[in-house]
Amino acid sequence: MSSKTVRLFQSTRFKKFLLILLLFATVFLVFDLVIMPWYVDHGATQQVPSVIGIRDDAAWKLLDSAGFEPVRAETRPDPKAPAGTVVAQNPGPDALVKHGRRVYLSISGGEIMVEAPKLRGLSSRDARFALERSGLRLGPITYAPSDTYFQNTIMDQSVPPGTKVTKGEAIGITISRGGVAKSKSAPDLTGKTVSEAEKILAAEGLKVGKITYQTGFNLIPNTIIDQFPRPGDQVQHGSALDLFVAKLTANKQAED
Repeated sequence: MSSKTVRLFQSTRFKKFLLILLLFATVFLVFDLVIMPWYVDHGATQQVPSVIGIRDDAAWKLLDSAGFEPVRAETRPDPKAPAGTVVAQNPGPDALVKHGRRVYLSISGGEIMVEAPKLRGLSSRDARFALERSGLRLGPITYAPSDTYFQNTIMDQSVPPGTKVTKGEAIGITISRGGVAKSKSAPDLTGKTVSEAEKILAAEGLKVGKITYQTGFNLIPNTIIDQFPRPGDQVQHGSALDLFVAKLTANKQAED
Protein backbone atom coordinates (compact mmCIF):
# COMPACT_ATOMS: atom_id res chain seq x y z
CA MET A 1 0.00 0.00 0.00
CA SER A 2 1.41 3.29 -1.08
CA SER A 3 1.91 6.18 1.27
CA LYS A 4 -0.74 8.14 -0.59
CA THR A 5 -3.29 5.43 -0.01
CA VAL A 6 -2.42 5.31 3.69
CA ARG A 7 -2.83 9.04 4.06
CA LEU A 8 -6.22 8.91 2.34
CA PHE A 9 -7.40 6.10 4.60
CA GLN A 10 -6.29 7.94 7.71
CA SER A 11 -8.05 11.11 6.52
CA THR A 12 -11.32 9.24 6.03
CA ARG A 13 -11.14 7.71 9.50
CA PHE A 14 -10.45 11.11 10.99
CA LYS A 15 -13.47 12.60 9.26
CA LYS A 16 -15.68 9.79 10.57
CA PHE A 17 -14.33 10.38 14.05
CA LEU A 18 -15.07 14.08 13.83
CA LEU A 19 -18.59 13.32 12.57
CA ILE A 20 -19.27 10.93 15.44
CA LEU A 21 -17.85 13.43 17.91
CA LEU A 22 -20.04 16.18 16.50
CA LEU A 23 -23.12 13.94 16.61
CA PHE A 24 -22.40 13.00 20.24
CA ALA A 25 -21.97 16.66 21.18
CA THR A 26 -25.24 17.52 19.47
CA VAL A 27 -27.12 14.76 21.31
CA PHE A 28 -25.59 15.86 24.61
CA LEU A 29 -26.61 19.47 24.07
CA VAL A 30 -30.18 18.49 23.14
CA PHE A 31 -30.44 16.26 26.18
CA ASP A 32 -28.96 18.90 28.49
CA LEU A 33 -30.78 21.93 27.14
CA VAL A 34 -34.15 20.48 26.08
CA ILE A 35 -34.93 17.05 27.46
CA MET A 36 -33.64 17.53 31.02
CA PRO A 37 -35.33 20.93 31.61
CA TRP A 38 -38.61 19.53 30.29
CA TYR A 39 -38.32 16.49 32.56
CA VAL A 40 -37.43 18.61 35.59
CA ASP A 41 -40.26 21.08 34.96
CA HIS A 42 -42.74 18.30 34.30
CA GLY A 43 -42.14 16.72 37.70
CA ALA A 44 -41.66 20.01 39.60
CA THR A 45 -43.85 20.93 42.56
CA GLN A 46 -44.98 24.31 43.85
CA GLN A 47 -47.10 25.72 46.66
CA VAL A 48 -50.81 26.31 46.11
CA PRO A 49 -51.71 29.91 46.98
CA SER A 50 -54.45 30.49 49.57
CA VAL A 51 -57.70 31.82 48.07
CA ILE A 52 -59.95 31.30 51.12
CA GLY A 53 -61.96 34.38 52.01
CA ILE A 54 -61.67 36.13 48.64
CA ARG A 55 -64.22 36.48 45.85
CA ASP A 56 -64.50 33.55 43.46
CA ASP A 57 -63.55 35.62 40.39
CA ALA A 58 -60.39 36.88 42.11
CA ALA A 59 -59.57 33.32 43.23
CA TRP A 60 -59.89 32.13 39.61
CA LYS A 61 -57.44 34.75 38.36
CA LEU A 62 -54.91 34.10 41.14
CA LEU A 63 -54.85 30.33 40.64
CA ASP A 64 -54.77 30.62 36.86
CA SER A 65 -51.84 33.06 36.95
CA ALA A 66 -49.97 30.66 39.27
CA GLY A 67 -50.36 27.86 36.74
CA PHE A 68 -53.17 25.94 38.39
CA GLU A 69 -56.63 24.98 37.09
CA PRO A 70 -59.43 26.27 39.38
CA VAL A 71 -62.63 24.17 39.54
CA ARG A 72 -65.90 25.06 41.32
CA ALA A 73 -66.65 22.03 43.51
CA GLU A 74 -69.81 23.23 45.28
CA THR A 75 -71.82 26.16 46.57
CA ARG A 76 -72.89 25.72 50.18
CA PRO A 77 -74.68 27.89 52.78
CA ASP A 78 -72.39 29.64 55.23
CA PRO A 79 -73.76 32.27 57.65
CA LYS A 80 -70.22 33.48 58.48
CA ALA A 81 -68.93 34.04 54.93
CA PRO A 82 -70.37 36.53 52.39
CA ALA A 83 -72.01 34.95 49.37
CA GLY A 84 -69.60 34.38 46.49
CA THR A 85 -66.44 34.03 48.59
CA VAL A 86 -64.24 30.92 48.80
CA VAL A 87 -64.74 29.01 52.07
CA ALA A 88 -62.59 25.93 51.31
CA GLN A 89 -60.05 24.69 48.75
CA ASN A 90 -58.53 21.32 47.88
CA PRO A 91 -55.52 21.04 47.83
CA GLY A 92 -55.30 23.37 50.80
CA PRO A 93 -53.25 26.56 51.07
CA ASP A 94 -49.45 26.12 50.75
CA ALA A 95 -49.77 22.45 49.71
CA LEU A 96 -46.92 21.25 47.46
CA VAL A 97 -48.37 19.88 44.23
CA LYS A 98 -47.40 19.51 40.58
CA HIS A 99 -47.63 22.50 38.31
CA GLY A 100 -51.00 22.63 36.50
CA ARG A 101 -52.86 20.68 39.21
CA ARG A 102 -56.62 21.22 39.57
CA VAL A 103 -57.68 23.15 42.67
CA TYR A 104 -61.28 22.51 43.78
CA LEU A 105 -63.10 25.43 45.41
CA SER A 106 -66.13 25.55 47.72
CA ILE A 107 -68.07 28.82 47.38
CA SER A 108 -70.28 30.37 50.07
CA GLY A 109 -73.96 30.74 49.26
CA GLY A 110 -74.41 33.12 52.20
CA GLU A 111 -76.94 32.75 54.97
CA ILE A 112 -79.75 30.18 54.73
CA MET A 113 -83.04 31.84 53.84
CA VAL A 114 -86.47 30.37 54.69
CA GLU A 115 -90.07 31.51 54.21
CA ALA A 116 -91.99 32.89 57.17
CA PRO A 117 -95.04 30.64 57.80
CA LYS A 118 -98.60 31.93 58.16
CA LEU A 119 -99.37 32.30 61.88
CA ARG A 120 -102.64 34.26 61.90
CA GLY A 121 -105.47 32.29 63.46
CA LEU A 122 -103.14 29.92 65.33
CA SER A 123 -102.60 29.66 69.05
CA SER A 124 -99.21 30.71 70.42
CA ARG A 125 -98.37 27.05 71.03
CA ASP A 126 -99.14 26.03 67.44
CA ALA A 127 -97.24 29.08 66.17
CA ARG A 128 -94.15 28.05 68.09
CA PHE A 129 -94.25 24.57 66.49
CA ALA A 130 -94.78 26.06 63.01
CA LEU A 131 -91.80 28.39 63.44
CA GLU A 132 -89.53 25.63 64.72
CA ARG A 133 -90.40 23.46 61.70
CA SER A 134 -89.24 26.33 59.47
CA GLY A 135 -86.03 26.86 61.44
CA LEU A 136 -87.29 30.08 63.04
CA ARG A 137 -87.98 31.26 66.60
CA LEU A 138 -90.94 32.81 68.39
CA GLY A 139 -90.23 36.46 69.14
CA PRO A 140 -91.96 39.07 71.35
CA ILE A 141 -95.66 38.54 72.14
CA THR A 142 -98.11 41.45 72.40
CA TYR A 143 -101.87 41.55 73.00
CA ALA A 144 -104.63 43.66 71.41
CA PRO A 145 -108.44 43.61 71.19
CA SER A 146 -110.02 42.30 67.99
CA ASP A 147 -113.53 41.82 66.66
CA THR A 148 -112.20 39.55 63.88
CA TYR A 149 -110.00 37.01 65.65
CA PHE A 150 -111.09 34.83 68.54
CA GLN A 151 -109.57 35.42 71.94
CA ASN A 152 -106.07 33.89 72.41
CA THR A 153 -105.51 33.44 68.67
CA ILE A 154 -102.83 35.24 66.65
CA MET A 155 -104.16 38.28 64.81
CA ASP A 156 -100.87 39.64 63.41
CA GLN A 157 -97.19 38.76 62.95
CA SER A 158 -94.07 40.91 62.63
CA VAL A 159 -93.04 39.34 59.29
CA PRO A 160 -95.69 38.75 56.58
CA PRO A 161 -96.23 35.11 55.52
CA GLY A 162 -94.04 34.01 52.61
CA THR A 163 -91.33 36.61 53.27
CA LYS A 164 -87.76 35.30 52.96
CA VAL A 165 -85.94 35.63 56.28
CA THR A 166 -82.66 34.36 57.70
CA LYS A 167 -82.87 30.94 59.29
CA GLY A 168 -82.95 31.28 63.08
CA GLU A 169 -84.63 34.70 63.02
CA ALA A 170 -87.31 35.51 65.63
CA ILE A 171 -90.83 36.49 64.52
CA GLY A 172 -93.06 38.42 66.90
CA ILE A 173 -96.81 37.87 67.18
CA THR A 174 -99.87 39.80 68.36
CA ILE A 175 -102.56 37.80 70.18
CA SER A 176 -106.24 38.78 70.25
CA ARG A 177 -107.84 39.68 73.57
CA GLY A 178 -111.26 39.17 72.02
CA GLY A 179 -113.96 41.62 70.93
CA VAL A 180 -113.95 45.23 72.00
CA ALA A 181 -116.60 45.89 74.66
CA LYS A 182 -119.52 47.70 72.99
CA SER A 183 -122.69 48.99 74.54
CA LYS A 184 -126.08 47.94 73.22
CA SER A 185 -129.73 48.28 74.14
CA ALA A 186 -131.11 45.68 76.54
CA PRO A 187 -133.83 43.60 74.82
CA ASP A 188 -137.41 43.58 76.15
CA LEU A 189 -137.93 40.22 77.87
CA THR A 190 -141.31 40.82 79.49
CA GLY A 191 -143.83 38.08 78.80
CA LYS A 192 -141.07 35.62 77.83
CA THR A 193 -140.25 32.43 79.73
CA VAL A 194 -136.83 32.07 81.33
CA SER A 195 -135.72 29.58 78.66
CA GLU A 196 -136.82 31.97 75.92
CA ALA A 197 -135.01 34.82 77.62
CA GLU A 198 -131.79 32.79 77.83
CA LYS A 199 -131.82 32.22 74.05
CA ILE A 200 -132.51 35.89 73.30
CA LEU A 201 -129.76 37.07 75.62
CA ALA A 202 -127.21 34.56 74.26
CA ALA A 203 -127.83 35.80 70.73
CA GLU A 204 -127.12 39.34 71.91
CA GLY A 205 -123.93 38.39 73.74
CA LEU A 206 -125.65 38.79 77.12
CA LYS A 207 -126.64 36.37 79.87
CA VAL A 208 -129.23 35.76 82.62
CA GLY A 209 -128.39 37.21 86.02
CA LYS A 210 -130.30 36.87 89.27
CA ILE A 211 -133.85 35.48 89.03
CA THR A 212 -136.46 36.71 91.56
CA TYR A 213 -139.92 35.14 91.73
CA GLN A 214 -142.98 37.27 92.52
CA THR A 215 -146.55 36.24 93.21
CA GLY A 216 -149.73 37.91 91.96
CA PHE A 217 -153.28 36.94 90.97
CA ASN A 218 -153.16 38.69 87.61
CA LEU A 219 -149.77 37.38 86.45
CA ILE A 220 -149.13 34.57 83.99
CA PRO A 221 -147.08 31.98 85.86
CA ASN A 222 -143.42 31.37 84.86
CA THR A 223 -143.22 34.47 82.65
CA ILE A 224 -140.97 37.48 83.05
CA ILE A 225 -142.79 40.48 84.49
CA ASP A 226 -139.79 42.79 84.90
CA GLN A 227 -136.06 43.03 84.28
CA PHE A 228 -133.01 45.05 85.20
CA PRO A 229 -131.51 46.82 83.35
CA ARG A 230 -134.78 48.00 81.78
CA PRO A 231 -135.59 47.42 78.10
CA GLY A 232 -133.67 49.97 76.01
CA ASP A 233 -131.02 50.66 78.67
CA GLN A 234 -127.42 50.56 77.42
CA VAL A 235 -125.53 47.45 78.54
CA GLN A 236 -122.02 46.13 77.78
CA HIS A 237 -121.26 42.96 75.87
CA GLY A 238 -121.34 39.99 78.24
CA SER A 239 -123.49 41.79 80.84
CA ALA A 240 -126.08 39.90 82.92
CA LEU A 241 -129.73 40.93 83.17
CA ASP A 242 -131.65 40.28 86.39
CA LEU A 243 -135.12 38.83 85.82
CA PHE A 244 -138.34 39.00 87.82
CA VAL A 245 -140.56 35.97 87.14
CA ALA A 246 -144.25 35.45 88.02
CA LYS A 247 -145.12 32.68 90.43
CA LEU A 248 -148.52 31.12 91.29
CA THR A 249 -150.00 32.24 94.62
CA ALA A 250 -150.93 29.70 97.23
CA ASN A 251 -154.68 30.58 96.88
CA LYS A 252 -154.53 30.17 93.12
CA GLN A 253 -152.84 26.81 93.48
CA ALA A 254 -155.61 25.71 95.94
CA GLU A 255 -158.35 26.79 93.54
CA ASP A 256 -156.74 24.78 90.75
